[in-house]
Amino acid sequence: MYALVIIRYRLPIEEVVKATDEHRAYLRELKDQGVLIASGPMDPRNGGVVLFRVPDENAQQRMTELRDGDPFYTKGVANYELIAWNVGIGKEGLDKL
Repeated sequence: MYALVIIRYRLPIEEVVKATDEHRAYLRELKDQGVLIASGPMDPRNGGVVLFRVPDENAQQRMTELRDGDPFYTKGVANYELIAWNVGIGKEGLDKL
């Protein structure tokens, strides 16, 4: 299963920028662990999107744990929408990433 996370900034972009290095370091750790598949800012830059690999069982719990570890969340920079996603078409391609 996958988790699609929509991040929407709550603070002015100047405040977002101050927390961005920590946020990206956290995401890089998750990428190295094989949990994060892809991430990046939206255009216009009012938030971002993250795609995680999560277990089928307890997916919601795992998504919450991933959100709770993100400096953007812990510092109150952004709101998070967590979507558990059962990919149909294209799953084989994602599974290879």
